[in-house]
Amino acid sequence: MKKTFAWLEGKGIPYRLHDYKKDGAPVDRVKSWIKELGWEALVNTKSKTFRELPSTRQQALNEAKAVALMTELPSLIKRPVIESGKRVMIGFDPNEYEAQLRP
Repeated sequence: MKKTFAWLEGKGIPYRLHDYKKDGAPVDRVKSWIKELGWEALVNTKSKTFRELPSTRQQALNEAKAVALMTELPSLIKRPVIESGKRVMIGFDPNEYEAQLRP
């Protein structure tokens, strides 16, 4: 997140932060991200939160279960998620940012 903030600020690109770990992840927004990227790209299976889930909740994930998990436990969502108006991006990728966020 720090790298993303620094990159955006260094390029003079304004942004608005929605901290879904604190403020929640609205189900409609999660579904729209999934529609564009797929649920597999959004669920952070390497996170402590995911590793601490009972194996019954980790296994046999599908889109509906992933939506339920990510809205219940937003820390399962990979960060950052950037909505540019053109597309949704996950993670810090300066090359993709340059292509998608610069006018």
